[in-house]
Order: sequence, then C-alpha cells, then structure tokens
Amino acid sequence: MKPFFTAVSKALLFCFFFIYLCQAAGAQQAQKKEYNHPQKSMQALRITAPPDIDGVLDEPIWQQADVATQFIQHRPTPGPVEKRPTEVRILYDDVALYIGAVMHDVSQDSIFREMSRRDDLGNTDWFGVFLDTYKDEINGFGFIVSPAGVQFDARYSSNGEDESWNAVWESSTRLEGTDWAAELKIPYSAIRFGNKPEQVWGLNFMRNRQSTREQFFWNHVEPSKDGFVNQWGLLQGLKNIEAPLRLSLTPYVSGYMERYPAEQAGAEDARYKHEFNFSGGLDLKYGINDAFTLDMTLIPDFSQVQSDNRVLNLSPFEQQFNENRPFFLEGTELFNKGDFFYSRRIGGAPVNYGAVYDQDKYAGYEVLQNPRETKMINGTKVSGRTQSGLGIGIFNAVVGRQHAVLQDSAGNRLEVETQPLTNYNIAVFDQSLKNNSYITLVNTNVMRQGGTYDANLTGALFRFANKANKYAVNGKAALSQRYIADGTDLGYMYQVGVGKISGNFLYNLSHSVKSDKYDPNDLGILFVNNTMDEEVNLSYNRYEPFWKMLNLYTNLGAVYSRRYDPNVFQNFVVYSNLNGTFKNFMSAGLNFNLEPVETYDFFEPRTAGRYYTFPVNYRAGGWYSTDYRKRLALDLEFSYRLFEENDRRSLNFGVSPRFRVNNQLSFSYSFQSGNSYDDIGFFTNTEVVNGTGEPEKKIIFGLRDVNSVYNSLSGSYIFNNRMSLALRVRHNWSKVLTREFFALEPNGSLVADTYRPETPHQNYNSFNLDMVYSWWFAPGSEISIVWKNAFEENVHLPEPRYFDNFSHTLSSPQSSTFSIKVLYYLDYLTMRSKLAKR
Repeated sequence: MKPFFTAVSKALLFCFFFIYLCQAAGAQQAQKKEYNHPQKSMQALRITAPPDIDGVLDEPIWQQADVATQFIQHRPTPGPVEKRPTEVRILYDDVALYIGAVMHDVSQDSIFREMSRRDDLGNTDWFGVFLDTYKDEINGFGFIVSPAGVQFDARYSSNGEDESWNAVWESSTRLEGTDWAAELKIPYSAIRFGNKPEQVWGLNFMRNRQSTREQFFWNHVEPSKDGFVNQWGLLQGLKNIEAPLRLSLTPYVSGYMERYPAEQAGAEDARYKHEFNFSGGLDLKYGINDAFTLDMTLIPDFSQVQSDNRVLNLSPFEQQFNENRPFFLEGTELFNKGDFFYSRRIGGAPVNYGAVYDQDKYAGYEVLQNPRETKMINGTKVSGRTQSGLGIGIFNAVVGRQHAVLQDSAGNRLEVETQPLTNYNIAVFDQSLKNNSYITLVNTNVMRQGGTYDANLTGALFRFANKANKYAVNGKAALSQRYIADGTDLGYMYQVGVGKISGNFLYNLSHSVKSDKYDPNDLGILFVNNTMDEEVNLSYNRYEPFWKMLNLYTNLGAVYSRRYDPNVFQNFVVYSNLNGTFKNFMSAGLNFNLEPVETYDFFEPRTAGRYYTFPVNYRAGGWYSTDYRKRLALDLEFSYRLFEENDRRSLNFGVSPRFRVNNQLSFSYSFQSGNSYDDIGFFTNTEVVNGTGEPEKKIIFGLRDVNSVYNSLSGSYIFNNRMSLALRVRHNWSKVLTREFFALEPNGSLVADTYRPETPHQNYNSFNLDMVYSWWFAPGSEISIVWKNAFEENVHLPEPRYFDNFSHTLSSPQSSTFSIKVLYYLDYLTMRSKLAKR
C-alpha cells in the first residue's frame, strides 16, 4: 500500500500547488472597477423604398433612424466604453432588415482588411449583427462582414456557435477617410420569426478592432456570466411584417474523372484505371410556414469535400472523422443536441465492411474490392421553432446497397453485400425555458433491409438554471435498442450534474452511468461503455487584465471510474489546465494529467472480460502562440508522459508557423512528431492448446517503439471576396518496431512469450493533396474545380529515414480525382420580382 499512498500524496501536493497559483494570481489583481450597463434597446424605422446596398450611407432616410452607439468593451478589458465610436442604424420594410454601420478609426492603416474565403474572417476588422427573433434568449442568428467584404454567418443555440450554417444575404463595405462603413440587407427569408402584429427581438452588435485586438458589444456581454444570447439588447418597432414564401432550388451538374491503381480493381493489364462520370442533382428549401423549413437533397455529390486525415490507429477504438459535407453541416444544431448523432455514419463505412475478411467463411478468396464508403441516395430535414419556444427537427436519409468483390484462385468472382438498403431517422423536440434553460427529447432510428439488425435510441436531456443564471443542474439519459435475429439488446445511460456556472470561481459535480449493453453507435459514436464515473471540476478564471496578463483560465478536476458490470475499480485520474493571454498578445498554456494508481484497461485486450493492468503515469504538456496580427506567427506545443513501467515514456511536440505575404496570399505549415518508447499494446490473438488438450485463445501484447511524423502545408490566394484558390498537402508517416512479445495473464499482468511473427513491424503512410478553386458568381451560386490526390499504405517493412519513406510515397501509384461542379441558386421571390419588372 505504500506506493499507493506515495502516489496519492504526489497528486494532492500537485493540487495544493495548483490552488496556490490561482490564489497568487488573484492577489496580483488591482481593485476591479465596477461597471453598470443596463440592457439597451433601439427602434427600427419602417421605410417605403429600400436603400442601395453599396456601402455608402448617403440616403437621407438613414439620418432619420435611431442610432446605436456607445459600444462596450468585451476584450481585453470588459466594461469600458469604446474610444473610437461605432454608429449603427436599422431600417426595415416588408422584405428585409437593412443595417447601416460606420466604424470610426484613427487612419486607414489601423483598419485591418485581410481577404479570406467565406466564413473565414482571418486577420481583419469586422462588424456583426445578432438577432434573437423568438426572444427565447437561447437561439439566435449572426451576420458578420469584414472591411474586405467577406461574409460570415452562424446560428447560436444551447450547443454553442454553428459556423457551418449559411444563409443568402447581401452586404457591401467601403473605406471612408479614416473610417469604414458597412451595409447589410438581411431578407426575412434568411431567418425565422413568429407571426405577431408587433415583433420584439433580441439584438446585439459587435465590432472587432484587430489593430488593438479589442472587441466591443453594443449591449454588454459579461464574460464571467454564462450564456451569450441571453445578454443581448432589444430591437423594437417591427410592425406588420410577415414571413415570406421561402422557396429556393439549387440544382447542380458535375463532371468527375478518377484515376486509380489498376490492382484496386483486380486488373493487371494496365498500371492505372480511369473512370468518368457526369451527374446532376438538386437541393431544395421550402418554408412550410413562418417557423419550419424543409431541406432536401436528391442524389447528393460529396466528391469535392475535404479529404479525411487518416492515421495509423493502434487503439481499440475507431478513428473519428470530421464532417465536411455541407448537407450535414448546415442547420443541424437541433439534431446534434445530446451528442447522440454522428453524421459520418450516413455514407460511412458499410456495416459489414469487415465481414469479407473472415477466413473461415471466405476461405480461398482474395478481396478485390471493398468500398470504404456507402452511397447516400437522398436526405431530408424539417426543422424550426414555434413562437412558444418549441424546436422540432425531423431528419431522414437513405443509403443504397454496397457490395464487395472477392475472387478465388481459379478466377471465380463472388459479390458480397456489405451494406443493405438503409434508412436513417432522427426526431428532436427541444423546448426552450426561462433562465437559459431547456428540456429535449431525441430519437434516432436505423432500419436495414434484410437480415441485418436494426437499431433505435431514445434520449432526453435537460438544463435548469436559477433566475440569476448563477447555478444550474443538467442531465441526460438514453435507452439503446438493437433488434437482432434472436432477441433485443437493451442498454441505457444517464448523467446528472450540478454546479456554479457564472462568476470567477466555477465548479461542477457529475455522476454518469453507461451500462454494458448501451450502444448508440449505429447513428452515434461512443468509445467507452460499461462504466460508472464520478467527476469533480473546479475552475478559477480571470477575465480582466492583471499583472502581465490580459486573462487567465485555470481548471482542476478528477475522475473516478468503475465498471458497471462487474462493479470493480477501473480508473482514477487527476487533471488540470492553466492558460491565458499576455498583454503583448502572446498566449500560453500548461496542462497536467496524473494517474497516481494502477488502473485497469478493459478495452486494449480486445476480448470481453479481460483487462490489462495499466501502470502509474504522469503527463505534462504545454503550448505557446504568438500574436496573430503579425505577418509571421508561430504555434508551439509539447507533451511528455512518463510511466512507472520499464523505460516506458512518450514525447510529442509540434511547430506551426503561418506567414501572410499580403492581404490576399498566405501560407501555413504544421509539423508534429510523436514518439513512444517501450510502449506496450495489443498485437494479436492466437489459439493454443491448454493442459487439458482443449484449444484456448491467447492474447499477445507487444513491446514496441512507435514514431509518427505529420506534415501539412496549406496556402490560399484570395482574388476577391467571391473567388479563391486553396491548396492543402498532408502526409502522415507512422513506424512501429515491435521487438518483444508477452502473453496477457488473467490477472492483467504480462509474461514473456515465445510468440514470434514473421512480420512484427508496420510502416504506414497516408498522403492527401486537395486543390480547390471556388467562384461565388452570384448569391448562393458557385462554380468549384477540385483536384485531389491520395495514397495510403500499411506494410511490414519500415523505412529507416523520413525522406526515403516520403520519396517512396510520392513514387507509389496514387489515386487522383478531378471534378467540376456548378450550383445555381434560384430563389422564388427574387425570380418573381424580376419577372414583375419586365
């Protein structure tokens, strides 16, 4: 027991040291100046003739409107009123809101205006308007424009900011002496609002002044207070406006050419094979009523989305990929509530992808083709929110059949279905409540044609905060069901937490349970079930400048974990983070993880009921980031982990410089290196004969060194705010050298074993090149030309040096695709207006 108490003492000593640092930081603070900023409101002015959206506020009607000014600093010092005034006015008619803003400054050189792609503001000033059209203080819309005319829009909800949401709206900007001005037209078709004779909306404006890294809100947003939308002002005076008929079509046509190594198709008569394809499809948006919208995509084409960053995965869990497909990114904030939905399941790997490698079932066959992805036929979303704050979302997608091709030694081919025709469904009901609270019901369902199993999940989540928005209780629960041939697998989970959510000092206590049969992975993603976790988390944050810091965020927590079945100890970890920004706008952070006792890994053995005794270990890491306003900026990161087992340790570090040549051309490079020495992990399962002559499975672990190198180079040239050219090249290399082998004992320990495979090592490479030309030639309409190059290989002969390995990667047969896609946005109201003028 002595090592146990020694380890715990180390953990407690670290905790006390951490708390001391927080108190010392607090002692450095001067007396904080108190500011009293009541909620603001302004009137919108109805007009009969719309202004020209040209960035020049020269129409006389602008001078008759209310002026929103006296913006309040949010960063770096919350509270004081801006010194360089901002003036904003709002007009409206039966079609749209019109926002005119003038941002006063000291000179044009002080106005940063880097060009960038849509929804990527970069190193620039910007102005934004935020609307809470249902006044529920949870959900809102944001529209932002930079001096270079780059647009950014987002949705806000209890899930945070959804930057992937896109709307069709107009904006124009112009420099005027030492100032810059912006005009925005936000059509009612781009937002949702209730049917009332007089509307009162939540409203806020925001200005970013990049030269001084200052941010200002019209209605003060206190960083120590929980929530964003609940801290907005009011927009009044909107009378007799009605939600218009919202109908838009976005047809597309695309041409696609692919070149890939011939052996992927089982052919030997040529080095490469070529495929050509010409297709078309349609996206449709229809406003069912003032609150709800129907979104449909027919025969979607995702060939132009960004390539996945594939790596060598030595863990027992699947690799999780980012979602890059527009249909699954836009307007999905309702469906993502509770984290029950992992959209990459739709169109992802076939459910029976690995079945064709079963040597017992397909003995004598070689796999010629086994597509990694399924094909989505169509998708439908219906979503919106009623005037009473009830959000409703219905999602449906259909995925077609997928087949693998096998061949025996005689040349006979066999087609095996790896994915049946599959229907995916999600239903969400989300009720907004007072005090930034909510209650939500979620159901996900997967139905597959034929004998493959079906799945269903029903979940609920809630959050209740007090009137002062200082304390809250939250939780969620779910029941998962898998309908298999001989019965139903039922599993459940629940989680409940309580804590202080506003102020400098925050805390949260939580308890969660995931049963051994809980499995949401048919339409969600979960890495670990069969657990019971208790967690405590303490935070002390400083939001205003003190000493040499602009802000400081600290965090200390611990997680105690047991198995659900059987009820045995599993893990205990203490963690902490400390990060902040200095007054020279350099930022840095430190983080620590301690596992001060031996823990038990029930997943690495890849066999139910078995576990590996994981050693005591300590990890420390940090990062450093320079001022992004500079032409040359640099990010650094590192981590070191030490195990009380042999000479086991790991070291990871990375460096990422970025260089801005001018306001149109920029480059960024990232290098990351990961090195694990004397690492121990699962290698294989073998079958042996025990003392009674019966066969039994032996679990083999390997002692190995793992070295990984990641390189990424990105560059972009922005012609204007509608046209861009972007390039990204990525290369992942991982080398695994396994030199000793051990058998896993029933008590979780390892003993030396005589197992010796012919190929104990691995050499993994993945290479991607994506070049994208994009031209938004009209609102909502785009021409894109994409060239992709890809290579992936996992062999058993490691290359000793990086550049030899990289040369081999470049000279190996690679898959290439070239595609052209044209989308044209057709809006019913715009077309009707044009026809009426003829």
